[in-house]
Amino acid sequence: MSVGDVAVQAVEVWKRYGGGSTQVDALAGVSADFGKGRFTAIMGPSGSGKSTLLHCLAGLDQPTDGKVLLGDVDLTTLPEKQLTHLRRDRIGFVFQAFNLVPTLSALENITLPLDLAGRKPDQDWLATVVDTIGLADRLGHRPSQLSGGQQQRVACARALISRPDVVFADEPTGNLDSRSSGDVLDFLHRSVREFDQTVVMVTHDPTAASYADRVLFLADGKLQSELLDPTAESVLDTMKQLDAGDEVRDPAADAGELAG
Repeated sequence: MSVGDVAVQAVEVWKRYGGGSTQVDALAGVSADFGKGRFTAIMGPSGSGKSTLLHCLAGLDQPTDGKVLLGDVDLTTLPEKQLTHLRRDRIGFVFQAFNLVPTLSALENITLPLDLAGRKPDQDWLATVVDTIGLADRLGHRPSQLSGGQQQRVACARALISRPDVVFADEPTGNLDSRSSGDVLDFLHRSVREFDQTVVMVTHDPTAASYADRVLFLADGKLQSELLDPTAESVLDTMKQLDAGDEVRDPAADAGELAG
């Protein structure tokens, strides 16, 4: 993949906690490229480092070693003020717990990143996003008046409203029932297909991962394998191998092509 096709890149990223005999390597030299206009899922057993990697990629956490590039910008070298502005303007994030402001309406929550930046929303783009999440008749409602699935769709719209370089999603369907999960995943999938958005999602759910173009698998803080054009069944089979501690045989990984 050429540099111009890469939205975000991890280069030999390490994240260590503690020291001496209590040191833990949450990430141990992870390198991976995430292509523009692609939907990538990150999976792995509990404690594999998948959420840590996502937070480092999104600039929410600093690697101990290595670097993270958003386009040609090295996030690990930015002062905190610049990093804050970059996250606001070029990164969208969807959390498992929605993280909506309870006193604001759905519409106000969607436009909040632009309001904080002192920018007016592009009305055509706002209308497109609102139409895509299917909540045009609920925009005046506060989060407490919306279902969990509706709240998460509002959170997804908020992540997209500034047209970020990348949307990061951390277990976005973890608190939702299967129907609401499908609505949210459909929305993320459409944002990639129709709007050329880049999405990187951490999930534990093989069905959720099957919406992605590819899945990266972590174990013990290291990248173990990838699947292209995944199905729920192929994801589940790979996860079973990782849980059992078996070596995962994958042609792309063996060829050193963990850049999709």
